[in-house]
Amino acid sequence: MKLKRLNIKKINLDNIDDSYSGQDILMKLGELYQYESGIYGYGNLWTKLERIVENIIIEELDKVGCVQVEFPKLQPKKIWEQSNRWDMYTKEGDIMFTLDNNLGEYGLAPTAEECATLFGANRLSSYKNLPAIYYQIGEKFRKEIRTRGYLFRPRTFVMMDAYSFDKTEEDMKKTYDLMHEAYLNIFKRLGIKIMPTVSDNGVIGGSVAEEFQVATKLGEDTVLYDEEQNLGINKEVLEFDNKDDYLKQLNITDTSKLKEYQAVELGNNFQLGPKYSESMKLFYTDESGNNKPYYMGCYGIGLGRIIACLIENNVIRKDDKVKGFALPYKIAPYKVQIIYNENNKDKAEKLYKELTDNNINAIIDDRENLTIGNRINDVYVLGTPKMIILGNKFDGENYSIEDIKDNSTDTVKVLEIVDYFKNL
Repeated sequence: MKLKRLNIKKINLDNIDDSYSGQDILMKLGELYQYESGIYGYGNLWTKLERIVENIIIEELDKVGCVQVEFPKLQPKKIWEQSNRWDMYTKEGDIMFTLDNNLGEYGLAPTAEECATLFGANRLSSYKNLPAIYYQIGEKFRKEIRTRGYLFRPRTFVMMDAYSFDKTEEDMKKTYDLMHEAYLNIFKRLGIKIMPTVSDNGVIGGSVAEEFQVATKLGEDTVLYDEEQNLGINKEVLEFDNKDDYLKQLNITDTSKLKEYQAVELGNNFQLGPKYSESMKLFYTDESGNNKPYYMGCYGIGLGRIIACLIENNVIRKDDKVKGFALPYKIAPYKVQIIYNENNKDKAEKLYKELTDNNINAIIDDRENLTIGNRINDVYVLGTPKMIILGNKFDGENYSIEDIKDNSTDTVKVLEIVDYFKNL
């Protein structure tokens, strides 16, 4: 990508203190545009990073046998009445955006348990078809009264939601464990230190629920976490009457041993049991020809929250001031940023072409009206993990490659540059 085409805004972080967030940087750049509270448009960097996150999720879910589908975002009132959740989402909780016209009443999807149950029951009429897991990645809509932290609680967002169908409670728990491991693999590949956490099942329902939390100063949850067990509990659960049931799941007898973190939830899993199958009167036929309810699970990952945390947790600070951010190399949309002076323009263009021809995504800063110093400063606000400067010190034989996060430098021969990046 030639940087001039991105049309990023010039920003100055010299006087920004530690309270400034990565999302603030995106707002200043014009990469994040707020139409109104909770509703955003996203620039090139965000969009490319979202595709990277999405592909990792798809790869890991496909490995465990999940099948990608798509449910409607516009959902009829009648299917929510089948599950007895229409009033819960439109009146009691007031979560769903609704539309009422001469065609009838509809809701914009805040979640998709009803659609998934109907879809699954249509395809999984016999025990021979089970187990099955369907998932989608798409936009959700929620009437958040209190939007927060730009991207942690918006009113429209992209989410992966999956729904499993099993014959028995035991089978449901096996699928639940399978999805738990898939989640851990997803977050490991993203370079996110995740905290699996027992939580409340809320309006989704079911018997067991867990969250996948990540520590961040911008989080709105408080998590009590045991590093040794790699297990924790959302602090709000301890306020419930049935808190002992949650603690029993973790074999926790003394909560004072748990370390407290400010965190944000990136994903969640629920054991739904027969809740939706029974309320919607949708069944499969067992080996004896009897109608039996599906034991279901549902699973969600917020892509926007993941990206927000990737940015926040990779912010670079120096002398108690925000300098910018640098994403992990494996998931960065652009791997290296090339900066040059007028004497090395041709060499820079040649390097850029060589890298891009070998599927190494690079940015060349072609804004020749700016000084090299000004262009170097902008490396820190685009999340690019590596930088090559072709200035007066460039000898034509070796590239000096700077790591933005740790300020280390590698010297690589010109003829070996492609292999260097492919082996990172």
